[in-house]
Amino acid sequence: QVAVVTGASKGIGKGIAAGLGEAGMTVYVTGRTSERSSPSALTIEATARLVDSLGGRGIPCRVDHGNDQEVEALFRRVREQSGRLDILVNNAYQIPDPPVFGGGFWEHPVSLWDTQCGVGLRGYYVASVHGAPLMVAAGRGLIVNISSRGGREYVFSASYGVGKAGVDRMAQDMAHELRAHGVAAVSLSPAKVKTEFVLEQVARGTMQLDPATAQSVMLSGRCVAALAVAPDLMARSGAILTVADVAQAYGVSDPDRE
Repeated sequence: QVAVVTGASKGIGKGIAAGLGEAGMTVYVTGRTSERSSPSALTIEATARLVDSLGGRGIPCRVDHGNDQEVEALFRRVREQSGRLDILVNNAYQIPDPPVFGGGFWEHPVSLWDTQCGVGLRGYYVASVHGAPLMVAAGRGLIVNISSRGGREYVFSASYGVGKAGVDRMAQDMAHELRAHGVAAVSLSPAKVKTEFVLEQVARGTMQLDPATAQSVMLSGRCVAALAVAPDLMARSGAILTVADVAQAYGVSDPDRE
């Protein structure tokens, strides 16, 4: 199978790419951080090599998901190189700088709305617009919108919640429009995950994390891989799922607890 995972140079995106690589998939790894421009170890090339090491094929693609032309070019490349797309994982998200943890919405710059609802909401839609035709033509496929509990309860800020609620609703409505074409769409929410960002915030004392319940980044990837081949996938299309529920339903284990 061929997958695109957006925002996969680090965090949950990197873990999802790894989980799909473990399942033997070809994974187009997108992000803005490339070895050609950054000394960071968290790059699209590093993730692609991780995919390779786990048995898949990683293809690094430098893409700014705030640039529609670059997104269109990405899916044109997928079509030309692979001729198919089985899974699209919308994960790219722009964390506000500095991060926002509460406070009144009237105290935040209006630009925070554009940050929270730009790449992480509009970007999901644009990638889906270009990825869906490959799936519709084949009569199969899965679009996964990575969300969070912020779509259903207060987390961080009002604009964060609106963005995540939009991600959930988008999956529901896309599923409605795609059903007749045999393509599924779901929203998938990890719990607290041991991403680089979260671990940094824990070290600073701005977040708390229970090591006994925190998820590895790769658990989300294993859950996406399980969903993609699940016999009841279309019955789940349109659902707002949690990683914990998917893991339990399909017997997926967290590599950090094996």
